[in-house]
Amino acid sequence: MVEAPSAPHSDAGEEKRILSGMQPTGALHLGNLEVLRAWAKLQHEYRMFCCIVDWHALTTMFDRTQEIGPAAQAVAADYIAAGLDPDRCSIFIQSHVKEHAELHLLLSMVTPLGWLERVPTFKEKRDNLQLNEESVSYGLLGYPVLQAADILVYRAHAVPVGKDQLPHLELTREIARRFNNLYGPVFPEPASIVNEATAVIPGLDGRKMSKSYNNAIYLSDDADTVARKVNEAFTCPTKIRKTDPGIPENCVVCQLRRVYDPDGYQTSWEEDRQGLRGCVQNKRELTEILNATLEPIRKRRKELLADPESLARYLREGEDRARALASDTMRDVRAAMHL
Repeated sequence: MVEAPSAPHSDAGEEKRILSGMQPTGALHLGNLEVLRAWAKLQHEYRMFCCIVDWHALTTMFDRTQEIGPAAQAVAADYIAAGLDPDRCSIFIQSHVKEHAELHLLLSMVTPLGWLERVPTFKEKRDNLQLNEESVSYGLLGYPVLQAADILVYRAHAVPVGKDQLPHLELTREIARRFNNLYGPVFPEPASIVNEATAVIPGLDGRKMSKSYNNAIYLSDDADTVARKVNEAFTCPTKIRKTDPGIPENCVVCQLRRVYDPDGYQTSWEEDRQGLRGCVQNKRELTEILNATLEPIRKRRKELLADPESLARYLREGEDRARALASDTMRDVRAAMHL
């Protein structure tokens, strides 16, 4: 579902741009794979900028900065292995394009504090990290302003987001609107691209798959690790014996089968409901399906990480294309602000 973008300036005939990004806070997992698959489709419709947002990672990894660089390289490999074409979209590391930081600074001067304090994810992160007022950094509070800069520095017309990220994008739109009202029509107000078909991937314990919950199957997991994790996955607690009727909607294994076997899952679900199949069979078949999905990704990822020069070249080329557009934007921003 794409919300039509509004732009204060005419951009008739202009190539439409989108910006997307992930934090290098650890290995990517199946939930991230579904997002990357959606991006891979969009790269054929838009001029796409795929950022690895290492500065954002500092909000939670400020005391482990030595881990961010290697993680960023691994995320870049995952992007490409999952289907992003570095010749078609610009893949780059956020901190390598300094214009993000300059625009973040300027936008922070016109963004009211109350706008940031009302963002739901700020409260969630503060509570989840159990931070008191003295432990909350400006970076954590100002995260949405940096995110707005990431988007607006490319004058993106749209951003692929999950429903939980819509408040962040709306804040970006408000910041763009305020800047334009103060200084003139520099930025389009980016639309949201919400892919309704992208499933929320359940974790092995039934919660949303997440690195922080330690309930994920990672793109880098080998075949044996995938099998072990699937065998440990949560299944329907009322199904003790094979002949007990199952409730596939309550079973992580069945839910994952629906995502990765969209053409065949209904048969297995009905057999599960009728007590014609057991959890052992479900887990064995899911393991085969997941490993068939992940094997080409694992292979390509391994190739990329074994050839750091090629990976660095892809990132450098993406960085050059990103910086060229970001520099043009900042020239217009400085002129509008009489700086």
